Amino acid sequence: MKDKYQKVAYYPGCALEGTGHAYNRSTKAVGRELGLDLVEVKNWNCCGAMEVKNIDPKLQTYLSSRVMSIAVNEMGFDTVMAPCNGCYHNLKKAEYDLATDEDSAAVVDRLSTKAGHATYQAGDIETIHALDWIMHSIGEDGIRDRLKNSLQGVKVANYYGCMYTRPRHIFPEKDQGNGSESTSEPHFMDDLLAAAGAEIVDYPLKTACCGGAHTLSDCDTSTKLVINLLRAAEAAGADVIATECPTCHSGLEMHQIRAEKRYDIKTSVKILYFTQLLGLALGLKPKKLGIHENISDAMEFVKERRLG
Repeated sequence: MKDKYQKVAYYPGCALEGTGHAYNRSTKAVGRELGLDLVEVKNWNCCGAMEVKNIDPKLQTYLSSRVMSIAVNEMGFDTVMAPCNGCYHNLKKAEYDLATDEDSAAVVDRLSTKAGHATYQAGDIETIHALDWIMHSIGEDGIRDRLKNSLQGVKVANYYGCMYTRPRHIFPEKDQGNGSESTSEPHFMDDLLAAAGAEIVDYPLKTACCGGAHTLSDCDTSTKLVINLLRAAEAAGADVIATECPTCHSGLEMHQIRAEKRYDIKTSVKILYFTQLLGLALGLKPKKLGIHENISDAMEFVKERRLG
């Protein structure tokens, strides 16, 4: 299995070329350090995200299917990796819809023919998350073997967000026992960062919603949801919340600032992508991992803990 994930098609998605640029930078840097090869999907498009899906879910299925079609039919890959929870979720949902809904399959075939590319057939490629990519290709022992700067003493609350495991039926590879991810108690990020030396705190809100989808339409609700996440992490004793989704990450950072300005609620827990933390443990410099690009300032924390 490890060999299968050494070289994969990489679908960064829109967010990683915008607010999640540090996630893109750190994912690539960690991949290079681990000897893994990411080949960006040619001429990729938006997965349909929230806006398109809310207007026409079958159009969203087509947009996601086009990404998978390019990866398998034009580039010859059997695996596509999406580090964004939204992109990962939408590609998995498209896979499920094409396999179970004849109307979705017909719409995708019609639009694919009109666009002039091969119609994606359900089951032709495997979609994985960045967590799967590192866990299955390198694993915990591989991280331990490559440690140059242990995260020992850093207390981490791992935040997976709500789209990494929901709805369960579109993730048939999860909940398959030993070695697989869990939808009720996800642990891949816990396992990898523990292998990097971090102390993983018991974080009960690890799959709670951050309100990312409502940031523009109902900002106050999003801020209140983030306050719950931040306070729960601090109550658990965490120094850092580790994230694996650009929308969640940006939301936590921005609403942490907004919570202080609007509600006079100050929290000091730092927000870092799990790839940034892994990169530090592997001996990579903070700027190479884009830590200076994060909205919240974690550079001082990194220096204080002598992590970079």
